[in-house]
Amino acid sequence: MNDLANRYLTPSGLDTIMNRVFKTLPGLGLGVGGSRVLAVRGRKSGEWRTTMVNLLIVDDTRYLVAPRGHTDWVKNLRAAGGGELRLGRKAEPFTARELSDAEKLPALHAYLDRWGWELGRFFEGLDKNSSDAELAAIAPGFPVFQLS
Repeated sequence: MNDLANRYLTPSGLDTIMNRVFKTLPGLGLGVGGSRVLAVRGRKSGEWRTTMVNLLIVDDTRYLVAPRGHTDWVKNLRAAGGGELRLGRKAEPFTARELSDAEKLPALHAYLDRWGWELGRFFEGLDKNSSDAELAAIAPGFPVFQLS
């Protein structure tokens, strides 16, 4: 991957359909596998934008990882500095801090351990057993946010 700082994998037609289907589950209050609806104010419109994410929890610390790279939700979260995690009618406000590439490694390992079977295809052939050096090489293409 040549330009990891701008890496973005566009969803395929099937991905778009599946995302719509699975986005309804957290909306109904079913957080399957840690899924939540992420709501963030648009950086240009100021309107709420929503997408489904997997909330990663490691030692009571919460993270959002962007397996597709520098997506619109990532850009909006950077601009807004926070948002809401929604599950059913419950909306939990949070603030977010983007991690440096070196800080990302434990979260990337944990993410691949938890969801590698489902989302590993976005990680350039790496998996939960990949070395820190291998993950460090791709870290710029995978934004990670710590939530509080």
